[in-house]
Amino acid sequence: MAAVTAGSGAGSGAGGSPEATGGSTGGGGWRRPHGPLQRYYGPSTAEAAEAAPDPTDINGPHFDPEVFMTKVRSECPLGQLLAREAALGREIRALDSDMQTLLYENYNKFISATDTIRKMKVDFRHMEAEMDDLAANMAAISASSARVSAALQDRHRRGAQLAGVQALLRKLQALVEVPGRLRRWAGTEPARALRCHARARAVLRHYRHLPSFRAIEDESHAIMADLAQRLRTRLRCETLDPKELTECVEMLLQLEEPPEELSEEFLSQAGARLEAELAALEAELPAADPSGTATTPPPPASDILDFVDRGSSAFVGTLCQLAGSYRTLFGGDAGRLEPFAAALATRYFALLERRLALERGLGDTSLLVRALDRFHRRLRALLELLPAGADAAAALVARAARERVDRYLRALQTFFLGCLGDVRQALAAPRPPGKEGPGLPDLLATLAASVLGQLKAVLAYVQLFTARDVAFASLPYFKGEFCVTAVREGLVVAFVRWLCRTARGFADGPAERGAPAAPPALLLLLSRLCLDYENSTISYILTLTDEQFPPQDSGPAVTPGPALCAEARAAAQRLLDHYVQVQGAAVAQMLRKSVETRDWLGTVEPRNVRAVMKRVVEDITAIDVQVGQLFEEGVRRAQSSDSSRRAFSVYSSSRAPGRYAPSYTPSAPMDTHLLSNIQKLFSERIDIFSPVEFNKVSVLTGIIKISLKTLLECVRLRTLGRFGLQQVQVDGHYLQLYLWRFASDERVVQGLLDEVAASAAHRCLDPVPMEHSVVELICERG
Repeated sequence: MAAVTAGSGAGSGAGGSPEATGGSTGGGGWRRPHGPLQRYYGPSTAEAAEAAPDPTDINGPHFDPEVFMTKVRSECPLGQLLAREAALGREIRALDSDMQTLLYENYNKFISATDTIRKMKVDFRHMEAEMDDLAANMAAISASSARVSAALQDRHRRGAQLAGVQALLRKLQALVEVPGRLRRWAGTEPARALRCHARARAVLRHYRHLPSFRAIEDESHAIMADLAQRLRTRLRCETLDPKELTECVEMLLQLEEPPEELSEEFLSQAGARLEAELAALEAELPAADPSGTATTPPPPASDILDFVDRGSSAFVGTLCQLAGSYRTLFGGDAGRLEPFAAALATRYFALLERRLALERGLGDTSLLVRALDRFHRRLRALLELLPAGADAAAALVARAARERVDRYLRALQTFFLGCLGDVRQALAAPRPPGKEGPGLPDLLATLAASVLGQLKAVLAYVQLFTARDVAFASLPYFKGEFCVTAVREGLVVAFVRWLCRTARGFADGPAERGAPAAPPALLLLLSRLCLDYENSTISYILTLTDEQFPPQDSGPAVTPGPALCAEARAAAQRLLDHYVQVQGAAVAQMLRKSVETRDWLGTVEPRNVRAVMKRVVEDITAIDVQVGQLFEEGVRRAQSSDSSRRAFSVYSSSRAPGRYAPSYTPSAPMDTHLLSNIQKLFSERIDIFSPVEFNKVSVLTGIIKISLKTLLECVRLRTLGRFGLQQVQVDGHYLQLYLWRFASDERVVQGLLDEVAASAAHRCLDPVPMEHSVVELICERG
């Protein structure tokens, strides 16, 4: 039974069964080299903690023999039990063999380790003895060191006492030599003499009760008094530069001279030198004319940048150096310095302003900006010492920038007038036969592009004043007021308004001002230019200006764009109205002369249309072509189908000619006037001088109305015979054939021509009209 149990234990469980380890029981038997050691030492702590309690595990900590035997007897047959007994026997024999081999292999090592340990114990005892000897030696050395250190300290004390005696002797020797050194250095090296006296002064004062020290002090004082006298003489010398002046005053202060007197002399000498610098700058400027006559001064010898460089490096640099030296020498006493510096800075600003006034032309704006920038940068050091001058300096830069902007405005105005002169010359230039000059659209495009390009170029130049690398651009004026007041309002808005006023001036009574009347084509072109400004150019210019010169939210108020557009539209409307009046007056003048110079009572029977009527149609056609180059067609009222064939009669279309013909005689004037007045009551009133719209049809309608109204008034003042009435009938029908297509409403032309015919009939002594077929034949032949 014991054999069975042993065989079962060797062949079952996680660690001992061949099945679990992948071995076999056949052949040479199952052998696991490290099995015995593992069974001897047992499982590791981690494995024991992770494994679940198994009472049948023969290698486990919870193994229970009774449970294991019960399980083996119930599960394994007799053959398997015998096989496990044989395997267990083989495993036991293999384990015994491994144990013997392990013992034989490590026996010599165990013996060697024992010998080594024994030798180490002997060596350790020897080391302890040596350490005891070493400790005894160290104690002896420490005692010797203490004795040596005490001796060295005693020697050091004696050396220090000796050094102190030697130093005292050297100091006494130096004090004895002070007068000689002072006398030797006072003439050649006064600063060295002052340092020597400063070192000896406290000692001499402390021991002055001793006669020998008092004698040395008195002699030193006499030498220093003589040095002070020589320094004061030197201080009054006019050739001292700022550094020498500062050194001289500093040495006098070290000699305990009165600071009040020295400050006055310092400012006096500094003022003389600065006055010389200002005189040198003023010598470069032309002398002021006391008589006030308007003479052109000669151009300056150097540019503004050179002038500012010389002023900054010479005057401003010297003033800053002297002011800094004054603060260093006399501390916070600025009661005299600030008025002194303010007066000189004011004179310098005045000279610079005079020099800036000589920049009459536009020149190079970048050069002016660089000069102002350098002036402002160099002045910062002075403004730290003289804060009151900051406002004056900023105002000077602002005035220079504003003056340059004003010059640009005048240059833009001059440029626009020059462009207008070129346009007028192009319009008035004679054209050889077969060659046509530039049309109105080309002239308009050239004028608009030139003016806009020049304005953009001016804005680019002015933008240099607000560049990021310019020091004075950070001033509040250039961040707000300059952008709005100077550039937007003073340059852009002012130029647009001036342009509109200038253009409108060609229509506002030029003859009254003694100026030659503008050609009609120029009026038309300027009207279109102002209209384009109202439609797009003004908004583009203002947007561009606001992008380049952004206004501040809390800055001054700006002119709104719609207000400028309204001014431009008003100028365009006035120019177009004047164009209509001028062209209408020209056509009306021909009609007036043709009526006034003809004998309407003695004229012959009409055989043709008068030449003046043909000229009127030609002129109206030319005006139609001219206006069509710049303005759109416009809207016409629907024409009737027989507009060109309408019968032009001396009677109104509302009455029958045969019925009322007898009343057109001198014996019945009241009936004629009565019928005419009744006709006017029911006819549509025509406004002759009403404002025209911006299109071709409206413009031509206005010209036709003026022309025919003039013809009507001239006919009313004449007395006509039968053939005179018939000539008016022929001329009116000819005008009707051609003029209706130019008007916005054919009824306007018909109504006015009806009134002309009615007035001619009223003024006719023998009102016998011509047959309509004959009138048509004459007009077609003409």
